[in-house]
Amino acid sequence: MAEIRVPKVEQGGQTKIKNVPIAVTPEGFWCCPSPVVFQKTPKTQSPLNKPKSSPPTPAPNTAFQKKSSVSEKKQAALAPKSNLVSSDQKAPNSDASLPGLPSITERTLRVKAENVQRKVSIEFGEPGTSDLKVILLGKQGFAVKLSVHKKILVEHSRFFANKISEQQLVFPCLEIDDCDDVEIYVETVGLMYCKELKQRLIKQSVPRVLRILKIAEQLGFTSCIQSCLEYLEAVPWVGEEEEDKVVNSVLRLQGEGIGVTPVLKRVSSDVSKPPKDTLSQILELMLKSNEERGRREMKSIVLKLLRESNSLPSCSSSVDACNAIIYGSCRSCMDVLLSAFRQATESELTSKLHDCKEPFLKQISLEADNLSWLLDILADRQAADEFAVMWASQQELASLHGKLPIMSRYHVSCITARLFVGIGRGELLPSKDIRLLLLETWLQPLINDYNWLQHGCRSFDRKVVEEGIGRTILTLPLEEQQSILLGWLGTFLKAGDSCPNLQKAFEVWWRRTFVRPYTDSVNPPQSDTTVGLKMVEK
Repeated sequence: MAEIRVPKVEQGGQTKIKNVPIAVTPEGFWCCPSPVVFQKTPKTQSPLNKPKSSPPTPAPNTAFQKKSSVSEKKQAALAPKSNLVSSDQKAPNSDASLPGLPSITERTLRVKAENVQRKVSIEFGEPGTSDLKVILLGKQGFAVKLSVHKKILVEHSRFFANKISEQQLVFPCLEIDDCDDVEIYVETVGLMYCKELKQRLIKQSVPRVLRILKIAEQLGFTSCIQSCLEYLEAVPWVGEEEEDKVVNSVLRLQGEGIGVTPVLKRVSSDVSKPPKDTLSQILELMLKSNEERGRREMKSIVLKLLRESNSLPSCSSSVDACNAIIYGSCRSCMDVLLSAFRQATESELTSKLHDCKEPFLKQISLEADNLSWLLDILADRQAADEFAVMWASQQELASLHGKLPIMSRYHVSCITARLFVGIGRGELLPSKDIRLLLLETWLQPLINDYNWLQHGCRSFDRKVVEEGIGRTILTLPLEEQQSILLGWLGTFLKAGDSCPNLQKAFEVWWRRTFVRPYTDSVNPPQSDTTVGLKMVEK
């Protein structure tokens, strides 16, 4: 490690010297200067700033000599490769040694010298052997002078090769104005002197390598760009924000003909296998799994990811293809569920032992859970109408439902409850005939399992389900509302809390029937309704 001295002109004309360590490469040039050098903001003279009183200090020359002697001893022992000059000491010499120098940034050296007086001035390199000066003027107030070699810069940088070819002086000087990132600019130039660039990047962070990549791109430093890409291809990217920064930086290079494919392969694929085949494979693995914890956690993750995908714009053909895959899985699960019910009920009729029915009962629970999960996916995609049609058509399954114990069949009633909730919330819009068929087929099995669902199913929300059932009934024509609600009333008066409480729906139907605020003057006879209510009371 070598040290550099950073002089800082403070108020009162005193110069403060600070030793700052920098890393020197085995090749004899700097690499990775300490960030502390570039984080120091120079203090400028201002009439608004009042000078602070300070205790008497030794004469500036004495302090400078003592600190200089200590620094010189350290530099002699460690073979330093960088020197430091202050703006007051070096600026005049630079002006004298470079007469008539054409300015790259259309700034004269005199203007530069006036500005540098208020900046921290740092010099890197070997002035004794260099044949080129590069002066970096940063936006943060830094003036950095690099003593470099034309041959090295021309070999590694297209930018410097073009600029140097424009110079006619024996000892040219290039001035780079308004550098966005002086620290990384210095490090990138230093990397031109290194043979193993990839080894220099190993312990760097991804954000820092991206900064180096940006400067290397500006300089046309091809070998450095390639080393940065090799680093980014191998190192992990932490978080979505970092991944987006890497991808955007690499895509910027793609238009320049630089090989960035190895890096981008992490986020894109050249395989012609369409995404729908991958989705089908994922669903198949999920639906066939028998491990409870793994199924539960992965179903939650896949459902979340599909919800995120729904918010992204996509073509209708891909959406329809995905929905078709999901419905294919639904049909398969329903077929397996019906088969398991048949075998479980046949086992019961033939008086076989419970152990013989156990595999079928587990299959019923598994397939019902799968169907509930698929229904959630379809509801999020606003494509669950067809599911309602399929479920309302399962008359055989509904007839077999009552032949099994409640603890073995209640999972099926959870699917019915979810459908009613979806219709009540407007997530599903099946036709009137399908809504009526769904109520006629599955409302009574749901009522039969209702008491168990309230006490044996943690995810069951009674108020939400009752609201969904009531709203579904109220979407039907008034005559069908009356038929279903009168049938419910007879059950509720006998079962009480073991039956869904549809009183709100009953009140709405009552007002629609007897108050009739929206009917014309033609009143149908009320005798049928009155007779129906009397029969319910009996």
